[in-house]
Amino acid sequence: MFNPAIEALNAPPVSTVLDWKASYDGRHGDMIDMSQAVPGYPAHPDMLNALAAAAATADNARYGRVEGDDNLRAAYAAHLSTLYAADIAADHTHITSGCNQAFVAAALAVAGRGESILMMRPCYFNHESSLGMLGISVGYVDCHDEHGLLPSCADISAAITPEVRAVALVSPNNPAGTIYPPDLLAEILALCKARGIWLILDETYRDFLPLAAGAPHNLFASDGWQDHLIQLYSFSKSYCMPGHRLGAVTSGAEMIFQLSKIIDNIQICAPRAPQQAITPMLDQLASWRDANRARIAARATVFSEVISQLEGWTLISTGAYFGYVRHPFDKMGSREVAQRMARDAGVLTIPGAFFGDGQDQYLRFAFANASREVIGHLANRLGLLT
Repeated sequence: MFNPAIEALNAPPVSTVLDWKASYDGRHGDMIDMSQAVPGYPAHPDMLNALAAAAATADNARYGRVEGDDNLRAAYAAHLSTLYAADIAADHTHITSGCNQAFVAAALAVAGRGESILMMRPCYFNHESSLGMLGISVGYVDCHDEHGLLPSCADISAAITPEVRAVALVSPNNPAGTIYPPDLLAEILALCKARGIWLILDETYRDFLPLAAGAPHNLFASDGWQDHLIQLYSFSKSYCMPGHRLGAVTSGAEMIFQLSKIIDNIQICAPRAPQQAITPMLDQLASWRDANRARIAARATVFSEVISQLEGWTLISTGAYFGYVRHPFDKMGSREVAQRMARDAGVLTIPGAFFGDGQDQYLRFAFANASREVIGHLANRLGLLT
């Protein structure tokens, strides 16, 4: 009675984990929720006021352009041009209803049934399940602890079969936090060009790179990037507005045209009010974004220090919002460990098993959700389990 491709999908992982909250009786204090990747601080008052004003405007209740409102596309292209020191035009951009929708549209634009997209493992579960839902096969390139969970370009090359239409990356990575060096990204894009396929690069967390980092990469300066690069972005994390569902795609004008056909059949246009609200905020909130970048970096430092204090727990990779940690319980899978953590220690995390085969010894901690003080309590809480 149901589509077999949908029946084969797992239940939404975050919803599954949030249900474990009910198992905790509060004996050690409030639940420490480090599961879903959401900002642990509110949106700027100017952003909230702009959203309210935009929602009260009659014109924003009407349909807009499929590719996104012209003023936001122009402002976003200018923002990207400054960030990457490149010449990016408004018609290189497409506004979407969140970054997950951007990924679905990008996948549909380049691959169909019988074709494949390569993903790095551990992999973001929504990307994996989206491809399963669409009937697009998934190929995997395993990233190993000894390389900081970065893939080898040689391994990617070996995995590209005639059916592969794209390589999909997330940097900074979800779930591992790993930050792809610009040289590695350039090497992977050059490989995609040589093999006649696309690089789909999800940069949802690019505004949370280390404080000393420069531009995330130089891919937009590469000749012919428009024909092989599809960059994805989410406004949700940087502007604390995940409930308003706003994302963006940057690629060549021909790819943007193909995406418009897909989005027209999925949603017609991204929500108008947040598009109008965020347009002036790209410049206006630059200092606020930088302050939040420093705030998250401080949380990352505390998280790393806490894990280093715990015997048997090993921080494999960290960056942006996430820490990917090997747990010490050799006889338990990650789901069992995570459920026990929720029930007995009041700590909520995502099991590694949700990020692909071979990940049962790991847990993903989204430390951006919690203050430094709360993160500091992790050592005592996790110590209850050993």
